[in-house]
Amino acid sequence: MSTFETLLEQYAELVVRVGVNIQPGQVFLVTAPLETIDFTRLIVSKAYEAGAKYVQVEFEDDQITRSRFEHGDDACFDYYPVWKAEMMEKLAEEGGATLTIKVPNPDLYQGIDPQKVSRATKAAVTAREGFSQYTRNHKISWCLIKAPTKAWADKVFADVAEEDRIRVMWDTIFRMNRVDGSDPVQNWQEHLKNLEQLQNKLNHKKYKSLHYRAPGTDLKIELADGHIWRSGGGENERGNYFVANMPTEEVFTMPKRTGVNGYVTSTMPLNLNGQLVDRITFTFKDGKVTEYTAESGEQHLTHLLATDEGASYLGEVALVPHDSPISNLNRIFYNTGIDENASCHLALGSAYPFNMEKGTQMSREELLKNGANVSLTHVDFMIGSAELDIDGELQDGSKEAVFRKGNWAI
Repeated sequence: MSTFETLLEQYAELVVRVGVNIQPGQVFLVTAPLETIDFTRLIVSKAYEAGAKYVQVEFEDDQITRSRFEHGDDACFDYYPVWKAEMMEKLAEEGGATLTIKVPNPDLYQGIDPQKVSRATKAAVTAREGFSQYTRNHKISWCLIKAPTKAWADKVFADVAEEDRIRVMWDTIFRMNRVDGSDPVQNWQEHLKNLEQLQNKLNHKKYKSLHYRAPGTDLKIELADGHIWRSGGGENERGNYFVANMPTEEVFTMPKRTGVNGYVTSTMPLNLNGQLVDRITFTFKDGKVTEYTAESGEQHLTHLLATDEGASYLGEVALVPHDSPISNLNRIFYNTGIDENASCHLALGSAYPFNMEKGTQMSREELLKNGANVSLTHVDFMIGSAELDIDGELQDGSKEAVFRKGNWAI
């Protein structure tokens, strides 16, 4: 039986060698919760072993983050340091890579005015728009991963004895990332190959539209002309293969900005920048959200949709079978990076230009003209279930089953 230390080292090796795929001489930026310092140290060690020239680590702390919203002057919520945004752009310009251990506390902003959080989020995404062009266009290698924090483990595993929650969370993270004591790198090569086969099958189909039906959902989504289905990994502009999200179970593409009509209901809570929103229903007409409700956290949706014009349109459509590894854990993780890989999902906000033929070569105006959505934000919400059926419309107008009862039918 593999020891915890062995599995942890395998996970760090997997993240560095497959997720980010650090290249000799590359500069590497790691952003991590302070609680994950031991694991972060291991990642840094593995990065230098892989040939990294320099590793910069930026730690985050929930108490420090919350202090700003409890005690900060009103003007501080519209501020984001330009020097930090410029540093990240410089890193990307020089071909650096980034890794974020992304585990937002689902209850971090309880009791905080959501408008303050919305303003701070908008200030950050606005200042970092230049850097986001590097990630949205896959110009650099970037990766989002998970590691336990107490607040997150307490939320997800509230039914487990408190002293066991971190250990159970680690076991779960290892499992969903195929770290099992054998050869995780080989496991991931096989997994990525299987996702690529699905991606290729969908690209061959060239569907004009997808029609979703489930309780609370009747939605037709036209796909953009020249759309491309993508899956777990891809190459950056230097030809280096990386995996942007670990774990990953999705294949995804670009909807036509003005081609979404009907209504859809979410099937999992959404952790929206540390604020929970549940049982969302959106109504779309000609691509735009015209009505929305939520059983809880509706005010957070209001602020999200006010980010900019593009925040009210879809930028991504992603398919994940209900019978899949993370979904079969039968647990809500209150972390979009995991929950979206247990469920079919959609995203409000910016499309990924690499989901369109020659999209990475297009300007903002050209993307909009060709049917892609453009926005400062990109927020996934989950809509999959064992009751979801999806039909695909082919180029000749005929239709066929893509999903039945939540699983692949093609």
